[in-house]
Amino acid sequence: MIDNLDRSIMRTLQQDARVSYAEIAKTNKVSPATIHVRVEKLRKSGYIDGTHVHLNAKKLGYDVCCFIGINLARAGDYPTTLAKLEALPEVVEAHYTTGQYSIFIKVMVQSISDLQHLLIEKIQPIDEIQATETLISLQQPILRQVSV
Repeated sequence: MIDNLDRSIMRTLQQDARVSYAEIAKTNKVSPATIHVRVEKLRKSGYIDGTHVHLNAKKLGYDVCCFIGINLARAGDYPTTLAKLEALPEVVEAHYTTGQYSIFIKVMVQSISDLQHLLIEKIQPIDEIQATETLISLQQPILRQVSV
């Protein structure tokens, strides 16, 4: 179970994962050792699952972000299809969903022609995929993690 100090630590680390334990301790009026122990507890219990660097995809030349809804031939084809999608570096997220699609993926490519190549040469030839629908993202006005 987490308490208010744990929530405060997680909020602070979400804003700046490089902040020192001493600085977090000072803000929360506890010792740096307490923060160290709490962060380790949060890691071991799975509340904190890593420290990440967020890269700017546009600066790296990835100008096209899109979402692809995938219909599978059979529900049992999910594990095989997921393994094939995971092997594609353009696929940056995958979700097993309810509703219209079995799988919903997010892909990042450098151009529309790269997207066309990905669809025609890599995704649609996957035997287990019955159909796809592609939605191109025009902008991403909101990007945030869950709040604590």
